[in-house]
Amino acid sequence: MKISLRSASLALWAGLMLAGTVGAQTAAGRGAPVDLHARLREVETSPKLFEAAYKVGKNVSTFCANCHGEGGNSVKSDIPNLAGQNTQYIIEQVRQFSEGRRKNEFMEGLIKALNPDEKIGIVVFYSNQDVVHRPATDAALAAQGKTLYDRNCFRCHGEQGRGSDKFARIAGQQAEYLSLSLKRYRSGTGPRVDPLMAASTRNLSDNDIRALVAYVASMK
Repeated sequence: MKISLRSASLALWAGLMLAGTVGAQTAAGRGAPVDLHARLREVETSPKLFEAAYKVGKNVSTFCANCHGEGGNSVKSDIPNLAGQNTQYIIEQVRQFSEGRRKNEFMEGLIKALNPDEKIGIVVFYSNQDVVHRPATDAALAAQGKTLYDRNCFRCHGEQGRGSDKFARIAGQQAEYLSLSLKRYRSGTGPRVDPLMAASTRNLSDNDIRALVAYVASMK
């Protein structure tokens, strides 16, 4: 009997929500909420904790692979890669989903179901995976994009597009996801309105965005 991806995803969500309820009750009995940023820094400075977190994250990643792909290289162009993302940046996104500050009903449900160790683990696992490199298919368009990138983007995302604790790695990111995000920032619509990104994208034409996407998606 074949099961649709949507049905399987909904069943998975329900199971994770049940697991999360149990985890939340256990955590409540232990006291104050976990500072995910501080806990992540602790894990990253201890080889033993890091190894344990990586194993937990690898197990949890099986729940994410339908959308974000094996090892965090997305199977859909409109869904972002998680591979190679900066740890403190991605744990902040996890925290925002957990608190409902970053809006996506499906992601909110999944992440709220994870306990703190699982959240740390998934970050450790994905940040240590390699991004699959996809060379530009239109070299001239990518060259135009590089000019735009060097003018508008490198100060935050870095010359190589690898970001920092506060800014996302965008090098090698999925093309359709990049395009949709840039257009939403430009128009000030969608679930993530950001004044800095709005200012950086306000004067970009659709062709500028195509060029930027061609370049950024091909960065290593």
